Amino acid sequence: MSLTALTSAYRLRTLCRLQRIQGHMMSSQVDSGVLLEKVGCAGVITLNRPKALNALNMPMVQHIYPQLKKWESDNETDIVIIRGAGGKAFCAGGDIRAVTEAGKVGDPLAEDFFREEYTLNHAIGTCRKPYIALIGGITMGGGVGLSVHGRFRVATEKTLFAMPETAIGLFPDVGGGYFLPRLQGQLGLFLALTGFRLKGRDVQRAGVATHFVESEKIPELEKELVDLKSPSAEDVSRVLDSYQNQSALGADKPFVLEQHMSDIDRLFSSSSVEGIVQNLKADGSEFANKQAKTLSRMSPTSLKITYRQLQAGAALSLQDVLVMEYRLSQACMRGCDFYEGVRSVLIDKDQNPKWNPSTLEEVSEESVEQCFSSLGEKDLTF
Repeated sequence: MSLTALTSAYRLRTLCRLQRIQGHMMSSQVDSGVLLEKVGCAGVITLNRPKALNALNMPMVQHIYPQLKKWESDNETDIVIIRGAGGKAFCAGGDIRAVTEAGKVGDPLAEDFFREEYTLNHAIGTCRKPYIALIGGITMGGGVGLSVHGRFRVATEKTLFAMPETAIGLFPDVGGGYFLPRLQGQLGLFLALTGFRLKGRDVQRAGVATHFVESEKIPELEKELVDLKSPSAEDVSRVLDSYQNQSALGADKPFVLEQHMSDIDRLFSSSSVEGIVQNLKADGSEFANKQAKTLSRMSPTSLKITYRQLQAGAALSLQDVLVMEYRLSQACMRGCDFYEGVRSVLIDKDQNPKWNPSTLEEVSEESVEQCFSSLGEKDLTF
């Protein structure tokens, strides 16, 4: 057999191994919404709830965390790859409906889901093995938490990123208080308050993704990654760089926010959310007016919590940010805007939430401060 034929046969076998990830798995894994398999040098996590856009639920978290820790200490596993099934989404967020139903009746899930999800976010952020998130399709909220803290995040032209939590009375959690203030200038605060959506190559330009690779090249990229022999992070980086260099799609178009970056830095530099809104209204440009209108639809309480979260998070470790965010999650469970936001956006879909308080001025500094208070024995610990 010629060398070319041997190479082709080897690649075909590798492809077949990768395809097995999507089938022939243990029923418990299938039921949990996540597939876990060792392929070559890699531990591969496939989020497998395509009909729900791979929304993250408790069974998925409970399967991923112990397997990630096992792979981290396994000498035979050199890298971890996480991907989403179905082509439409990497992960559209956490299973918010289940959490709201639990919160309404005092079910422990309202505490346990956030606790276990944030513990997984921390494990990803501290993973000693190169962690590669292939974030094709919708990547929001909980999906960002499964990817952004890892060493490598690969966007495609199909990637749609957002942290839209202020629209449902929540805040950009899953470590948003850590990664958002570390983006350039005031970009992170802008994304956090407005829920602005980034698409394709712009997800990398913003600093959320580390690489951009065209979606048609992703299967080949996966094959090359799992076939690496005892790879270091530098080896993985070289492979990702080479695929990025072959991906010219959208390179000729400027960053969607390029002409607004100086405006964002100027308008979103203020000591309060009220100050930001005043800046936007006083500016009067089409861009500023659009952002002011967007903020007027968001939960005033969420906006103030989010502003404070990012101010504090800029100087904290990921671990300390997640402790803070767990406190905030439980404050949202005790409040009313989260339930009203989910009703308005996800259940009734009337897009007409009745926030309480209904204005920024009515949200007292004392009420915001209380959201950040220690939960004592119930605080998140690592």
